[in-house]
Amino acid sequence: MATLLIVHHTPSPNCQALFEAVVSGATAPEIEGVRVERRAALSATPSDVLAADAYLLGTPANLGYMSGALKHFLDQIYYPCLDETRGRPFGYWVHGGNDVTGAVRAIESITTGLGWRRAADAVTVTGEPAKADTEACWELGAMLAAGLME
Repeated sequence: MATLLIVHHTPSPNCQALFEAVVSGATAPEIEGVRVERRAALSATPSDVLAADAYLLGTPANLGYMSGALKHFLDQIYYPCLDETRGRPFGYWVHGGNDVTGAVRAIESITTGLGWRRAADAVTVTGEPAKADTEACWELGAMLAAGLME
């Protein structure tokens, strides 16, 4: 069975709403044969990453950058996972009060270094998430999970 690992930092109700939409899409009834593992960014480990077949990352944009929690996760898994995870699919979502540019740039840079393959467009949300934003997150989760179905 394929595994989709969702690594997230959800410190606010807005971030939580987007995370829940991603999980809902990834675990939709029509998705079969895919195990969805959820880990808070500060508790996810290199073993979690090595055991997964694809990744979804979620973060708020804090002071023009991704959250410290997601950065810590990426720092700790970078070298232990570098060679074995090249080419694996990933996607991500970012929520910010008014700008997510720096967070997007940082995630793109680090995942490029890891050699991960972006399998879906990023979902970026500023301000309070609208219905279209949560629907986009649902689609993101469903798309990554469906890509792992055999």
